[in-house]
Amino acid sequence: MKFFIDTANLKQIEEAQALGVLDGVTTNPSLMAKEGIKGEKNIKQHYINICNIVDGDVSAEVISTDFEGMIREGEELAALHSQIVVKVPIIKDGVKAIKYFSDKKIRTNCTLVFSAGQALLAAKAGATYVSPFIGRLDDNSTDGVQLIEQIVQMYNYYEFETQVLAASIRHTMHIIKCMEAGADVATCPLDAILGLLNHPLTDIGLAKFLADYKKVNG
Repeated sequence: MKFFIDTANLKQIEEAQALGVLDGVTTNPSLMAKEGIKGEKNIKQHYINICNIVDGDVSAEVISTDFEGMIREGEELAALHSQIVVKVPIIKDGVKAIKYFSDKKIRTNCTLVFSAGQALLAAKAGATYVSPFIGRLDDNSTDGVQLIEQIVQMYNYYEFETQVLAASIRHTMHIIKCMEAGADVATCPLDAILGLLNHPLTDIGLAKFLADYKKVNG
């Protein structure tokens, strides 16, 4: 399973990249705003800065909701860097845009997916990635990981090439459950990725090794 970091914070991206396990980055307008990135020119430059840090795909989201606007924005974003994947919402014009981009060999990430039916349309239109938001489903008393399992099963059965990118991951256990469900990618906050390192027996074992070394070597 690939790891993407879900942020626009360059320091966090650099830390995840230095860890040696990072495969890409996902961003959205909310994450850009959180970092104080304003203005079209600055946002585009920020995407380029991210691409210069990581080796993998970087999802950059369109903000238009009409077909023509999505196409215009998507083509501009894709032209910024070869690593850019155009992030498109799963709405009617979004599906049309994904098909257009697919025909033009522009890679896409279909976002705001909350059902298997939406994931089916995205795959048929040729999306590179589909992003089910599991945390938001959990917030609404629905099992988000179960949706991941359903989409993975569907894609495998019909041999779709679209990758399942589990999004809206809130904690480390979400990552483990998505791995068990067969997700191709998990996009996570840095804290959730680092949380995979934690285990009390590791801490106890390391403390014992160091104590024993000190006894022998002073």
